[in-house]
Amino acid sequence: MDAHEHRLVVPRTARYYQLGDLATAQRLWVVCHGYGQLAAYFIRHFRTVVEHAPGTVVVAPEGLSKFYLQGTSGRVGATWMTREDRLTEIEDYARYLDQLLGQLQACCPPGVPVTLLGFSQGASTLSRWLLRSAFRPAHLVLWASSFPEDVDPAAVQNLLTTLPKITYVCGDTDAYVSASRVAEQVQLLRQHGAHPQVIGFAGGHELNASVLRQLSAQNAPV
Repeated sequence: MDAHEHRLVVPRTARYYQLGDLATAQRLWVVCHGYGQLAAYFIRHFRTVVEHAPGTVVVAPEGLSKFYLQGTSGRVGATWMTREDRLTEIEDYARYLDQLLGQLQACCPPGVPVTLLGFSQGASTLSRWLLRSAFRPAHLVLWASSFPEDVDPAAVQNLLTTLPKITYVCGDTDAYVSASRVAEQVQLLRQHGAHPQVIGFAGGHELNASVLRQLSAQNAPV
């Protein structure tokens, strides 16, 4: 007799980290880490944003699944999804991010602009979330990643043409995203009606403080 697969929706406790005070926020950044990272360490890179653009609040949600990076002990990382039961994991994190954003916006002054920045797997995560959400950020930053390819082209075009600003960032020696891959991604975004700003920097598969400060300056109020 074959076993039958079932689903049960259960409460989960999701963890996130925050820099700055939501009550006095002038702008909000929600930043999603890459595969195998933890939000507590990832958010440290964004201290330069808060320092460079006072009034910015940065929130780093953490993927719901955690694992040992090597073997059965030692350092732990988080992931947004794997190939196992992936559609369920995508729906779970989409609901998680929707709920988190609603809570954050309720604590901010009205009309605070939101920047979404995803690094590596975090960029795909934000893209899949936005394809399922009615929310549209003021600025979407895709960093060292590929836009999901297994999604409805019409939905992608509807999303990308309704985003006020999209930026694609990648280092020139990124071991995971080659220069040709960057060109393909930018062309893909353009084919779907987007007009992405493209920023490169000298470095690998990593965040870059100078670029973060550049982005924070762009998002500062006029």
